[in-house]
Formats: sequence, C-alpha cells, structure tokens
Amino acid sequence: MIGPALCPICNEPVHSLELTENEHFPFCSKRCQEIDFLRWCKGEYAIVEPLTPEKLVENFSPEDLEDLLDQ
Repeated sequence: MIGPALCPICNEPVHSLELTENEHFPFCSKRCQEIDFLRWCKGEYAIVEPLTPEKLVENFSPEDLEDLLDQ
C-alpha cells in the first residue's frame, strides 16, 4: 500500500496530488515551496551527477531534444 505523499520540507501530508488542485505540489503550502526555492538560491542543494548525452536521451523525447538543440 502506498502512503500519502509527504511535503519534502516539513513532512506533512500533501492533500492533493493533482497539480491542478494544488499549485504548490509537491509541497504542502506556498511557505514550504518558498523555503525550498530559498535553499536552492543559497546553494544548499546541488546536482551531483553530471548530465551526459546518454542521460539526455533517456530523459527527453526526440522532440524535446530537437527543441533544446534549436535554442
């Protein structure tokens, strides 16, 4: 059984998993969403795995890759 989704900031249950019903998903509130954004801005989070061409192919559709290359 899958439990309720929890907010990654405060660990409270996120009441709606539908983005259309919860504009702050995956967070429970605007406050938690802003805390997360501030942590990114302050450099408290980091992407530790390099992005390789193989990862791009795995994670994007061919149309998305073409759009990226056109930029």
